[in-house]
Amino acid sequence: QAQLVESVGGSVQSAGSLRLLCSVSVYTSGGCCMGWFRQAPGIARDAVARINSNVMPTLADSVKDRFTISQDNAKNALSLQMNCLSPEDTAMYYCAASCGADSYTCPESTAVYTYWGQGTQVTVSS
Repeated sequence: QAQLVESVGGSVQSAGSLRLLCSVSVYTSGGCCMGWFRQAPGIARDAVARINSNVMPTLADSVKDRFTISQDNAKNALSLQMNCLSPEDTAMYYCAASCGADSYTCPESTAVYTYWGQGTQVTVSS
C-alpha cells in the first residue's frame, strides 16, 4: 500500500521562501516518477515539478529559477524548495507518484499518477 504524506505548508509574504516535504512509502522495482502539483480554487491541478526514476528534474516554466525539487531515497522523502514566492503561487500543493511504465518519461498529466498525498496549503500574501 503506497502512502504519501506532505508536511504542513504555510503562509508567507511575497518574496519569501517555503520548503515542502513529502514522506514517501512506495516501493517498486521499476522506480517511480515523483512530482509536486498544485491547485488553486477553480483551476485545474497542474504539475509544478517532477523528478523521474533517473533523478532528472523537470520544472514548470512558471517556477523555473525559483523552485527546486529533490529526492532523498535514504529518507524516503521528496522536497520542494520554493523561493521568491508570489501571490500567484498560492494553492494547495500535492505530492504524487507514478511507478512503473511512466517512471522515466514522468509525464505532467495528473492522470498517470496513481498515488497522491492529502495536500498542503501554501498561501502567499502581497
